[in-house]
Amino acid sequence: MTTTRLHQLFAQQGQSPWIDNLQRSYLSTGRLVELVADGIRGVTSNPTIFQRAIEGSADYDDDFRRLTEHESVEDAYWDLVVDDVTNACGVLRPLYDQSGGGDGYVSLEVAPSLARDTEGTIGAARTLHQRIGLPNLMVKIPATGEGVPAIEQMISEGRNINVTLIFSLERYDAVIEAYLSGLEAWVGGGGDPTQVHSVASFFVSRVDTEVDRRLEKLGEKGMALRGKAAIAQAKMAYQHFEKAFSGDRWATLRAQGAHRQRPLWASTSTKNPAFPDLYYVESLIGPHTVDTMPEPTVTAFMDHGVVARTIDQGVEEAKAHLDALGEVGIDMCEVAELLEDEGVASFSKSFDELQQALTDKASRL
Repeated sequence: MTTTRLHQLFAQQGQSPWIDNLQRSYLSTGRLVELVADGIRGVTSNPTIFQRAIEGSADYDDDFRRLTEHESVEDAYWDLVVDDVTNACGVLRPLYDQSGGGDGYVSLEVAPSLARDTEGTIGAARTLHQRIGLPNLMVKIPATGEGVPAIEQMISEGRNINVTLIFSLERYDAVIEAYLSGLEAWVGGGGDPTQVHSVASFFVSRVDTEVDRRLEKLGEKGMALRGKAAIAQAKMAYQHFEKAFSGDRWATLRAQGAHRQRPLWASTSTKNPAFPDLYYVESLIGPHTVDTMPEPTVTAFMDHGVVARTIDQGVEEAKAHLDALGEVGIDMCEVAELLEDEGVASFSKSFDELQQALTDKASRL
């Protein structure tokens, strides 16, 4: 087997490369098998990804026609998605077993309409875990104010959770606390912590998109600060991770076999063409982390990515940069609130558009 840069990323630096895409053709053509052989160690999806997959091909038409003969369009959608995720879990299962549950996960998100509904999220996440019933499924829950209690509840039930849409250090701290408290409740009730795995998806490039938009309005004094906020904040997030998963509280859980909740760098494709194509990937490499990349970014990294530890380089500079942003009036908490709202709205829009497209398709088929 040829060793790729993806293999080196994990073997040398302890970072797991996942792919941020799932579509039926990945399964029917063997593409997902190829990606795993190349070093991909997990799969993430979201409503936008499934919208593009289902609308963009005829791969789902026969199953959709059959399903809508006896159930609603939305139920048919979930059947299609659950089928893809279940089959992808099968492809990743050998890696899950070989890594002792360290990797080999496929992530499926609850309906975006539940982002502000704690009890609805709990019910939906529980249902997806029960319906798919595979140990290498991670259900994605957004880290909204309403989502955080649902995350804690799911961990307290021993369920694997991918926390998504984290845009601020403050919310990341709340997510870590939810994980630790959930683990403590799970262990306190006799649960086995070795069976619980979680990642916390910290979004990166979108932060620069919004911060740089604000900096441009400040003229010359803002221009020098552009393009650095996202990486600076992610580097500080890693410092929060290291602090949280050390000390007496974590030592007690670790002694019982608990696993760290790894930071996952999401939205790592470069949005600004002025930046290098692997700007966000190469700047955030380090142990006990995950980077989920769209396929073009995966291809670019395999071609010319630099495998070197960077996540804890320039930490003081990162802190100073965030301070400098505050001094010129950039409120990172305000930025995070806006990005969270936009993220929730974007996924909801994709979900609604897909439901309408499927309703139209049902009429035609």
